[in-house]
Amino acid sequence: MDKLKVSYYLQGQKHIVYGEKTSQGYRFNSSSLKVLHLASLNWPPYISEELCNKGWLFQFAIAILASQGYQVNIHFYPWARSVKLVELDQVDILFPTYYIEKNTPSDYHLGKNRRELVTLSNAFSGGSVSLIQRKGESLILDDGLSVLNGKTIGVVRGYQNTQEFDAMMAAQMFSVIETADELQLVKLLVASRVDLIIGDPKVFTFSVNVADLSAVDKQHLLDAIELVQPALQYQPLYFAISKKSPLHKQILNDINIAISQFEQSGELDRLISTGYQCSKNAEES
Repeated sequence: MDKLKVSYYLQGQKHIVYGEKTSQGYRFNSSSLKVLHLASLNWPPYISEELCNKGWLFQFAIAILASQGYQVNIHFYPWARSVKLVELDQVDILFPTYYIEKNTPSDYHLGKNRRELVTLSNAFSGGSVSLIQRKGESLILDDGLSVLNGKTIGVVRGYQNTQEFDAMMAAQMFSVIETADELQLVKLLVASRVDLIIGDPKVFTFSVNVADLSAVDKQHLLDAIELVQPALQYQPLYFAISKKSPLHKQILNDINIAISQFEQSGELDRLISTGYQCSKNAEES
């Protein structure tokens, strides 16, 4: 097994948590009997198996949970499967997620809303949600999202984006093509199979940059797209904890305490900064 480590500072002291790659993901702090299983996705630059140290969000999740004494098991899946696993109580935590509205329907429990199945942690640092168009096209959002009526828009399967956009999508005010990830959305857009795509611009850029493509093909994709102005919304991130766990209230409380500690001490900012500066050729924990 590959040995891994995550380091963090808490109350002025450096802590190191050791882990290993397993057949199903990554396990840290294995001596603890307080075992948690988390489902995530490859979502660079926040978290990805292809990023240096798996990204700052991977480091953050392990650090805050280990600081509260938990064994941490992180599993990577396509997003829709990660949602399914937490809704069916097959993992304890789904992360990262945008804010889940109280009327968001469950994908796997007919007649239930997702918030009946999971509880959200306190918010922490996130990113923006924007529409992306082919370069040279002239869509602007000064008059609101009514300009999307009748268009074909690419979305990642299972994602929430913004409340207004999701409501319009549910009302079928525009056509939707779903994909498993952001790279496929960019390819659809450049191939003119959709009019627009939606998501975090940083994720689109990183997904192309880490793709198994030639440098020429990557540059072609990035040169062919541009942001629609203005951005739709800033979206902080959350952990979603399964309510089926008999300890979900304690898990929620422990996560919120740790988020607060890491934010107030500046450790979250340090982890984010270190994550973005880290390179695959010079990994540092």
